Amino acid sequence: MRDTGTDIPQKIADEAAGWMIALQEEPGDRLCRDRFENWLDQAEQHRQAWARLQVTWQALGATAPVFKESWKDAAHASASPKSYRPRRAALARRAGMFGAAAAAMLCLAFIVGPTVMLRVEADYRTQTAESRTVTLEDGSLVHLSGASAIATDFKNGRRSVRLLAGEAFFEVTPDKSRPFTVDANGVTVTVLGTKFDVQTDGEFTVVALAEGSVKASVTNDAEDEFLVPGDQLTANSATGEVSRTIIPVSDIATWRDGKIFVVDATIGSVVEQIRRYHPAWISLPDGTLASRRVTGFYDLRNPDQALHALVTPYGGKVRRVSPAARLISRF
Repeated sequence: MRDTGTDIPQKIADEAAGWMIALQEEPGDRLCRDRFENWLDQAEQHRQAWARLQVTWQALGATAPVFKESWKDAAHASASPKSYRPRRAALARRAGMFGAAAAAMLCLAFIVGPTVMLRVEADYRTQTAESRTVTLEDGSLVHLSGASAIATDFKNGRRSVRLLAGEAFFEVTPDKSRPFTVDANGVTVTVLGTKFDVQTDGEFTVVALAEGSVKASVTNDAEDEFLVPGDQLTANSATGEVSRTIIPVSDIATWRDGKIFVVDATIGSVVEQIRRYHPAWISLPDGTLASRRVTGFYDLRNPDQALHALVTPYGGKVRRVSPAARLISRF
């Protein structure tokens, strides 16, 4: 969903949910309120996320929260941005928070669901937990993971695909006269004929090569990366940082068999992959937990179990706040 033409990133939506719960728990805490207002003033997208949260709450017919006046005042606050950081300790202090959390999750499902622009741009897309194989004009196959989307361009001698969201495994038909390119959030993969997997979550783009060879170009001053089977490249769209690792070819695109294998990935990025297979909305407001790195297999056929296996070793808990919502925290 878009607001004044601007997407609301997952991170900001999660932060909005965190503030919603914090204000619900401590409506009289002036320090909490001040820090919230400071967060609100730091970026226009913060205001957009908060405004969407209010509208959706009302659209759901939910009872007005105890911090209703805080909503109204904060939405019109004009204080200058400060350097405070949101206090996440207020997210989960009492069991009573989960009623507010459930409402927050439901609201977020509307805030950061598939955008209107994504639906317009995509030539092929899948829903949550849906996989699909697409045959392109040149005979190449694209296997789409859950909640994924691509746009294609085969005009004027081009063979070009944009991965708009999610993950896809490509089996490219060889054609020396027409290189096949895949663009994903600032990373361009160029091939003649090969098999490879690409995934993107808005922050990281990961390319893993199963067969043949590819050239990966990142939108910065970095040199082109040439991959051989078993190579996995990860690019950070925010920093431009590129890293490489080697994984067994058999572990590439294991999502096609209902599992995912990750190497030195952040918990936040793995949660993003599991989101594509979980029927409930999942929120991870804890930035410290989200930044922890993991390596392992996770079963997409039981996404709740996968979430528990992912965060429990690091002190995280998965709260089932409603049939349609999960909240992950360290509290």
